[in-house]
Formats: sequence, C-alpha cells, structure tokens
Amino acid sequence: MDGVEELEEYPEWDDEYFMEVAGRLIYHYDLEKDKRVDGERFPMYGEMTIENKKHFLHPSIEIANHQSYEHLFVRRTDRVRTADLDRLVEAGHEIAEDWIDPDPEHFSTEFTFVTVTEAIPDDVRSQVRGLDERTLLKYGYNGHYEVNLVVVAPEQRELISNDAADVSEAFTTWEEIEREEPGLFGLIKRRLQL
Repeated sequence: MDGVEELEEYPEWDDEYFMEVAGRLIYHYDLEKDKRVDGERFPMYGEMTIENKKHFLHPSIEIANHQSYEHLFVRRTDRVRTADLDRLVEAGHEIAEDWIDPDPEHFSTEFTFVTVTEAIPDDVRSQVRGLDERTLLKYGYNGHYEVNLVVVAPEQRELISNDAADVSEAFTTWEEIEREEPGLFGLIKRRLQL
C-alpha cells in the first residue's frame, strides 16, 4: 500500500481488499470505520467535500460559490440480491432528507453504496446499470442529489456500477488508476457532468 503509510492517522481494516481501496481513497476522502446509518452497518465510510469559489476582478468579489459532497458507504456480503440494492437506494433517499440542507450554495450531494461480494448475478447487473436516481432540490435551484450503486466481486475481477458512480475506479484494485490527462472535450464533459 504505497503512500498510505505516509499518513499519520487512518483507519485500518482486517479486510485486505478494504485496505487496498482505502489506499486509493485516503487522499480525497475522510474515511471512517464501522459507520451506522439508517439501521445499516457499513465497515467503511468516506466523506468528501468540494468547495467551488469563483471571483470577479478581485478575490473579495465572489460569485457562484457552491459546495459538492460525496458520501461513500461500503460493505461486504456473501451474496447480493436486487432486494438488497432496493433497500440501499431507499436508504439513500432517507439519508438525503436528513443530511442535506438545501440552499442556493448547495450544488450536489452523492450517496454511493458499494457492495463487495463473491459474484455478481445477472439481475443485479441489469438493475445497477439501469439505475438513475438523480433528484433535483427545488427544481434544481438548491442543487441535486444522486444515489449510486457499485457492486464489485474482487476475486472475479468484476465491477458493475451505474453511470454516475465516479468512485468506482478506486474499487478496481486489479487495474491501474487512470493517469492520462483528459483533453478539451473530456474537461467540458466532466464539468457539465455528461
């Protein structure tokens, strides 16, 4: 786990896969161990906050300030079913009601639920691929939130996620993280979240 040792404090998991993933996430997420949310236990929880500030002519003249948040909930199970995923999506919407303080400076909040399992059934694949749970807050004036799903079978080297789950690359520990800089079109696409 190159680099993780450089940090003074970080959680440690007994699960080797979780430790590898933590090594990829630790620089962007505040990681916690054993988070309980809405009656569910998640051995790994991560939170990331991004503040975007724009200035006009001088730093004292601020415009278009907004915040984005991402909450990452990770757990391991022997078997995953579509009913389990439905429960996670519902929990995401309930958490959103409690955790989001909608105001004009709120741009987005993502709730990503990752299930680590032994194998990914076909019905789970189709459900995760088809997931689109983006909710506008006050017609988008107060931003939006999304509920994302990722299912990964590390022993099989398989991962399935819905399109909006940006963090999925951190869970493909059998592949290198993309180091290539995006071109102009890639930057525009990323900025517009297409």
